Amino acid sequence: MHFDSGITGFMLLATSLVMLMTPGLAFFYGGLANKRNILGIMIQSFVSMGITTILWFIAGYSLCFSGGEGAVIGDLHKAFMNGVTLNTPFPGNTKLPEFVFMAYQMMFAIITPALITGAFVGRVTFKAYLIFLVLWQLLVYYPFVHMIWGGGLLAQWGVLDFAGGIVVHASAGFAALASVIYLGKRRNTENKPNSIPLIALGTGLLWFGWYGFNAGSALDVNAITGLAFINTDVAASFAAVTWLVIEWSRGAKQPKFVGLLTGAVAGLATITPAAGYVSLPFAALIGILSGGMCYLAVDFKNKRGWDDALDVWGVHGIGGVLGTICLGIFASKVVNPAGADGLITGSSHFLVKQVIATLGAAAYAFIFTYVMLIVINAITKVRVAEHIEDKGLDSGIHGEAAYDEGVL
Repeated sequence: MHFDSGITGFMLLATSLVMLMTPGLAFFYGGLANKRNILGIMIQSFVSMGITTILWFIAGYSLCFSGGEGAVIGDLHKAFMNGVTLNTPFPGNTKLPEFVFMAYQMMFAIITPALITGAFVGRVTFKAYLIFLVLWQLLVYYPFVHMIWGGGLLAQWGVLDFAGGIVVHASAGFAALASVIYLGKRRNTENKPNSIPLIALGTGLLWFGWYGFNAGSALDVNAITGLAFINTDVAASFAAVTWLVIEWSRGAKQPKFVGLLTGAVAGLATITPAAGYVSLPFAALIGILSGGMCYLAVDFKNKRGWDDALDVWGVHGIGGVLGTICLGIFASKVVNPAGADGLITGSSHFLVKQVIATLGAAAYAFIFTYVMLIVINAITKVRVAEHIEDKGLDSGIHGEAAYDEGVL
């Protein structure tokens, strides 16, 4: 089989970029956490690179992308990559080897559950998190990947999600909210970031990696790839500035660097489902809406007293839902013939499908995550003991310190 070296090379680059997002997320969350829980939150991202890769190779890829047309989940025909050889083409683009597509999708599977961890920083035992990591993928992430990207139920109904508004951000964000409500507040809710430069480093790596996340989701090299790339950058930029201005004028009365960085991540999450289906001016508008709506969601969460430590629900959950609904409004077949026409181009049907699918996914992720935590707690305590929480997870669970205090 002759594969296209340009497309294959680009997809390997995109895969590498998405892989870099998980360490980027670790730095982002590590900087936001207090100094007693830096390693505790960072290892939760890094361990997903190991556990999820093993799970994906054994059964994950097969459950997502083998069989099960019109169903909720696939089958195990490609477990352990059975039947996939060096010459097996990816069915969605025969110029690409299937194992490259498998690697690309594996990077999405690695980062999605890691997104949730920011919500329960400093509160969850490592043993319970490892069980959560496996069960959440099997029961929440894999079904949505299959239903939307693997030819399953929602794909056949006509739901679109370019790079993971429903599959990644809405599901992770509402799972985060469920975990926050199940676990309750931290004993010490003072939430001063320990290192804003570390947050900035993490944001830079996430932003850089997001080009692979969104442009790579074209699974080809063409104008749509370029559109997804520039839409990603523009939406993030508009959202970052919008968040900065709102916070500066409303709450803090000062231009906050963390606000600018958080706004950028919100914009990146929100444009994800729409990146390859909307025009550039609408990407800018989505960025503005994202900066405003996600800021208000975080403000609402604070007023409700939900201890979502690193604002996973407000940034990723609301961002994913907003972006998927915006896709239903602004999508156009003139932009991408493989997409759909949204509300502004005269189709309310597509918007209705997007809204139902997004709200359904959010509800499913919330309920399943909550029930899953109850089950895990029956096996092993989910919440850490009070003395460990007071001490911090770094020394209390891992026996390590992020910084040598003698040097500082």
